[in-house]
Amino acid sequence: MNFLSGRLKEIGIVAIIVIVALSFTLLFYIESITEASIRKSLFDEQKQRQIESTKSISQHIGSDLSLVMSMLDGLANSLYLQQGDLYGDQTKKLLEEKYNQYNTVINRLFVLDKNDIVTNSLAPKGAETFLGQDFSLRDWIKETRATLKPVFSDGFERQGIYRIFITFPIIERGTGEYIGTIATSIPTVGFFAHYGNVENIDNQFLVVFNKKGIMLANSASKTLVGQDFFSDYTQQFIRHNKILNDLTRNLLAGNSGYAVYSYGRGERLTTDYPIFVQGKPTYFIQEVTPTTSIYSQVNSVLFTEREKMFLLFASSIAAIVVLIIFFVKWNSTLDIEVRRRTKELNESNMQLESANEQLKLQEKMQKEFINVAAHELRTPVQPILGLSQILRSKIGNPEQNEFLDVIIRNAKRLQRLTEDILDVTRIESQLLKPNKERFNLNDAILSSVEDCRNQIEKAHGNIRLLFEPKDIIIEADKGRIVQVVSNLLNNAVKFTRDGTVYVKAEQNADQVIVSIKDTGQGIDPEILPRLFSKFATKSFSGTGLGLFISKSIIESHGGKIWAENNNIDGKRGATFYFSLPIVDHRFSVFQLSD
Repeated sequence: MNFLSGRLKEIGIVAIIVIVALSFTLLFYIESITEASIRKSLFDEQKQRQIESTKSISQHIGSDLSLVMSMLDGLANSLYLQQGDLYGDQTKKLLEEKYNQYNTVINRLFVLDKNDIVTNSLAPKGAETFLGQDFSLRDWIKETRATLKPVFSDGFERQGIYRIFITFPIIERGTGEYIGTIATSIPTVGFFAHYGNVENIDNQFLVVFNKKGIMLANSASKTLVGQDFFSDYTQQFIRHNKILNDLTRNLLAGNSGYAVYSYGRGERLTTDYPIFVQGKPTYFIQEVTPTTSIYSQVNSVLFTEREKMFLLFASSIAAIVVLIIFFVKWNSTLDIEVRRRTKELNESNMQLESANEQLKLQEKMQKEFINVAAHELRTPVQPILGLSQILRSKIGNPEQNEFLDVIIRNAKRLQRLTEDILDVTRIESQLLKPNKERFNLNDAILSSVEDCRNQIEKAHGNIRLLFEPKDIIIEADKGRIVQVVSNLLNNAVKFTRDGTVYVKAEQNADQVIVSIKDTGQGIDPEILPRLFSKFATKSFSGTGLGLFISKSIIESHGGKIWAENNNIDGKRGATFYFSLPIVDHRFSVFQLSD
């Protein structure tokens, strides 16, 4: 029996050793599989984050370049350049205003006349301005003049800085005549450095191409900037790596993608995306990350997890029985806690859903209340206004008439407020639909002008209102167009205490443009960017909704509305424009014969 007992003890000890050995073997096997899975999962997560990052950087760059294009478009269509003033101080002031606004992006801003001579130029202090230089031999100037369209130049190095030029033709809107070109230059390396690393190859960095595959920024080597990616020089640098070549060809074809490769300088993860400028792929970006930096983070996580695993396993072997009991109890407690937390979470979700429904209901009720209140306010205002006007016409007492004038003035203001609130409700509910008809734009403008003149005469104002009639037939919502013109006229008169308001309507090949220019105090630069939003220009005599409503009306017709300060002859003033597109050249808009 003792012998059997000793043998059983030995067998038990051997069995424990075998079990421990098998457990460690199984642990290492499971650990290796788990680490491989975690490594792949973490790498895939990093890859997905980098894909999203590249797309975001591309969109950011495209947005900034589109803003530069919009700035050039605004300058090309500004009053001074449209009048052919390419040399004057007023043009220079306008250039300075835009240059100061965009000088973190652009390096130079200059104007060329139709003979391609630089007439006005702004550049960083101490840098070459190009003033008076002849640019007629530059390919990007030739292309601008030939196509009468914006052009992004090929890059080239000047004074040790690699840069690109963006041009925008100045075309007289009425005649279509080529007046000149507005242009800007952008240092590529400095520009793209705003969006990521373009200098240190050891960290994540950016590579940027133009349409021809010329590299505009590249951290791998400064000598690569300006090189064709598929040239012998670059291909020797990347050792003709097929994966990178295929990825780049796919990118230049306008597609996004990613790849992992190595050309002898360490493995890299590269993601790429086209840069769209005003809807067109113009430049192309690659975001490159050395995989060592990714794996170093992965290994750090895995090492920590490995330490935890071995510590837990050793503790488990040392006190297996105690841990089993503990885990059984802990599992029971955890199950109870999970059920309790699940119940609380379900209750919280139900409360959250209920609160969300309440918020939606309150928002709906608020909109309905505002709509109903506006309608209900409009109902009593009309008889108050009408009866007050009738009563005033029958009373000859000046003192009583003065009181009635107060009633009439405030009733009109309340009437205008209710109409504005109803319009805003329609806009925010997307119910503002133009009721189009064919009519003479001259009649619509003339009626607004006459109403405004009557108001000026009643107020004994010292304001001249000038309008040169021109018969133009358009297809639009006549009432809404009259509303827009009246809003802009009232604004011009309100901010012009003593001066002149000019109203003008013109048409070119594809649109009709109405301008209302005043000689008043102009637009505060702080308000200008949000001029057409709600309550941006609220005053003692207005609701602050007129320009917001006008913008919505014009955009519902497919047009645009904008404003700029004048700075003419010492009088600041402002000009508001709105355009209406020509839908059909044969029917929508045409000039009446004399």
